This record gives sequence, structure tokens and C-alpha cells, in this order.
Amino acid sequence: MTTFTVWKFEDMDGAARAEATLKTAADDGLVTIVDHAVVTWPADADKPEVRHDRDSSRHGAAWGALWGILGGALFAVPIAGAVLGAGIGALAKATEGTGITKQDLERIRTEIGPGSSALFMVTDNADMDRLGERFRGRDSTLITTNLTEAERSTLLETFGGA
Repeated sequence: MTTFTVWKFEDMDGAARAEATLKTAADDGLVTIVDHAVVTWPADADKPEVRHDRDSSRHGAAWGALWGILGGALFAVPIAGAVLGAGIGALAKATEGTGITKQDLERIRTEIGPGSSALFMVTDNADMDRLGERFRGRDSTLITTNLTEAERSTLLETFGGA
């Protein structure tokens, strides 16, 4: 099953440490990384920094569009009132049919802020219980969406270049 997951950390280095944990878990056969990005939001910055390392040359640069929407455009939306709703609504149109809902976007936008970091990932065949154990004991919040086959296909067609 394909899973879109966001791990949010209360510090600037949490997502980088989690990325290393994720890669080790992949090496151990607990998960297949389709693609991922690390978002770091310095406490004194207006917006976060997004680092995307391509996990698969098969999917190419198209994943950058997903991370641009989730890591860049999403955080350009003001966090208050009707403006948040309108901005999130527009972004939800871009992810329509992918299994990433407007509620997911709202939660990501309101929970990740200055002084925090997040690991965004799309994975296949994850043993979420064992993977979760590797993240236990960290100051983190998990936001996850399991995707249906149709949503997975849409996500890969839209952002994965498949």
C-alpha cells in the first residue's frame, strides 16, 4: 500500500535525523521510499526551506511539483481565518484525487511553523508499526494517509511522472 506521511518535529534537526532513520529502515527492508522531502523552518524565517532529494530517477523531477505545493506554496498561505480556507482550497485542487485531502493540508499548515521541521514522504510496502517504533521517543507528530490504488495512480501520474 502506498502511504503519504508527514512527520512533524518540534526542533530544526528532527526531520534530518528522521530522514536518516527512514533511509536505514529502507535498507533494512521495512519500507520502500518512493520519494521524500525535508522541510526546515528557521524560527526567524518567514517561510520554510524545502530540500528534495530524488529517490528514484524513474520519477524524475516531477516529484518536485508535489514538494513545491506541500513545502512551498502551502506555507505561503496565511494561517488565519478565511484566507487560510481560500488558500488551502486552491492547493487542494492541485492534489485532488491523490488522497491528500483539504483536511490534511489544513492540519499540515497549522501544525508546522517557525522553529520546527518535517519529513514528507511517499512510501510503498511500509511496516508502519516497526517504522513507527524507530521514530518513538522523538518529539514528533505523525500525519498519515493510506492511499487507495486509484489515489496512488493519480498521485504517481500527477507528481511521479509514471
